[in-house]
Amino acid sequence: MKDQLLMVKRKLRMMDISIFQTQVSGDTKGYKLVYSFKTEAKDHQDALEKTFRLFNVHDTVPADYTARFIQTGDILFIDEGRRGQEYYRLHSGGWKKINRIHVR
Repeated sequence: MKDQLLMVKRKLRMMDISIFQTQVSGDTKGYKLVYSFKTEAKDHQDALEKTFRLFNVHDTVPADYTARFIQTGDILFIDEGRRGQEYYRLHSGGWKKINRIHVR
């Protein structure tokens, strides 16, 4: 018998994503909402990766998006309604979960 991997298909979930950026890149205060949209993703990590790819390739950025590319220090808010809400900040090592207090 061949060893087979059992692939479990995960259901995609609808998530509301909000992007927060400071006016000057590198600032740690003064975050403002710059864009919101809905996406389908398997989990938060999948949503973070999809969002980063979408907003960092010139040809894939939505036409109504006027802010800069997503970069270190920017914050994403993921809202899944009853499933909860989480904030993530992009660090040089990847996305890290943060408290809401950072968004002011």
